[in-house]
Amino acid sequence: MKGVLDRIEDEQHAVILIEKENKEIVVPVEKLPSGSKEDSWFEIEMDGKHVTSIKLDQEKTASRQGAADNLLKELRSKSKGSRFKRKG
Repeated sequence: MKGVLDRIEDEQHAVILIEKENKEIVVPVEKLPSGSKEDSWFEIEMDGKHVTSIKLDQEKTASRQGAADNLLKELRSKSKGSRFKRKG
């Protein structure tokens, strides 16, 4: 299953959102692959409620980051500045 690292709490617990099951799992930070950071995508294997394997999915992480960058770029190009005017 696929999951994305949503956040790290207290520098000890990683909260991973599971894409298709609409749930979250919490794992110790030391179980994350090296190079993991918020918005990193993983391929996760579980045995019941226990995580047996977490692998960094660099391809999906890069494609999602690229899509977010493109959207942000598009939004910025459409921006016409603030609609609010300063009172002088």
